[in-house]
Amino acid sequence: MKIKTLVAMLFLSAGATTVVAQDDANCNSNSSISHEAVKAGNFKDAYTPWKAVLDNCPTLRFYTFTDGYKILKGLMGQIKDKNSPEYQKYFDELMNTHDVRIKNTPDFIAKGVKVSSPEEALGVKAVDYIAFAPKIDVNQAYQWLSESVNAVKGESAAATLFYFLQMSLDKLKTDPAHKEQFIQDYLAASEYTDAAIAAEVKESGKKALQQIKDNLVALFVNSGTADCESLQAIYGPKVEANQSDMAYLKKVIDIMKMMRCTESEAYMQAGYYIYKIEPTAEAAVACAAQAYKKGDIEGTIKFLDEAINLETDNVKKAEHAYKIAGVLTADKKLSQARAYAQKAIGFNGNYGAPYVLIANLYAANPNWSDETALNSCTYFAVIDKLQRAKSVDPSVADEANKLISKYSAYTPQAKDLFMLGYKAGDRITIGGWIGETVTIR
Repeated sequence: MKIKTLVAMLFLSAGATTVVAQDDANCNSNSSISHEAVKAGNFKDAYTPWKAVLDNCPTLRFYTFTDGYKILKGLMGQIKDKNSPEYQKYFDELMNTHDVRIKNTPDFIAKGVKVSSPEEALGVKAVDYIAFAPKIDVNQAYQWLSESVNAVKGESAAATLFYFLQMSLDKLKTDPAHKEQFIQDYLAASEYTDAAIAAEVKESGKKALQQIKDNLVALFVNSGTADCESLQAIYGPKVEANQSDMAYLKKVIDIMKMMRCTESEAYMQAGYYIYKIEPTAEAAVACAAQAYKKGDIEGTIKFLDEAINLETDNVKKAEHAYKIAGVLTADKKLSQARAYAQKAIGFNGNYGAPYVLIANLYAANPNWSDETALNSCTYFAVIDKLQRAKSVDPSVADEANKLISKYSAYTPQAKDLFMLGYKAGDRITIGGWIGETVTIR
């Protein structure tokens, strides 16, 4: 009895082995047949053997999936009516192929095959869904793309990044409550695209990604959320509700800065709350803007001085000092304004704007002597500052040249200076608060 049982077990085992061997053979045969048909563009004949491989041995070869996409898209492309049952069948199979790929990706990775992550593959599925679905469910597409992009980030495919924001915008069109999330999606997509551009080594790749970035900007600009009034309406109430949430407040500051809405109340109030929690240079600047809006000049200067002290970047320090110079100029505190302009130059020697400001200060206050000709010598100092401005900073060259042309007409005549004992080449010190020595020419 025992011998019969053993023989039976051996027989069954051998039979099972034979079945496995046959299955493996069928998988390899079907894979080869379908793959060759795909190469020839014969999607009709490739379909049945390919389907058998996908159903029975999906991890045999990764090109089962890439071939499957070509087969199903090719077959759908031959059907004119997207609403037909046949088209719907192939479309459902396309989505299923993506799902099987995503499910089996860890197995391919474990075997050392270089394939995209499941999250990246989900983005590819979403793009195909948008391209081939008889009717797009925007919420479903957005959900897949959001999950993919926020996981893969700067390694996302260019199309995935673009359609992520496109679906977010389409969602916004039917759901006004999605506005804030749309803005966050734009910022995320832009950040990831910038990372991709920085990582790309091929110039052609950089150009393609830059085009995607330009398209993202166009989507955002045309969305109706890109104006300061809209941003204020979104973030104004939420700043108050999140006044102790540093991460949220910083996000508001970044968005308002990016959109050049630094005069908006939301920007200033967010900066004020950040400053209360943890003083930073950016928060101090926002507090300064708020003080200036209220007409508090002393408060404005105080916060900008604080920004200078908190800032570690000399270029930004220079910008803060220049802002103080502008505030003091408007308040007619001329020598103090010049001092801060000089401070800005001290932080950044290639900053032309402070030189232009000093030149305009001198030009607006040329009188220091009873002699008209000597007062006119002030314009030599004006021109010196403008010449210096354009020599260190080409970005102000056009403005400097226009002012040089304007103020050159106010320099003294040689005959008038001769009557006072001066000639070209002599040095003369401008009196009053200016106190600069210039060369007569």
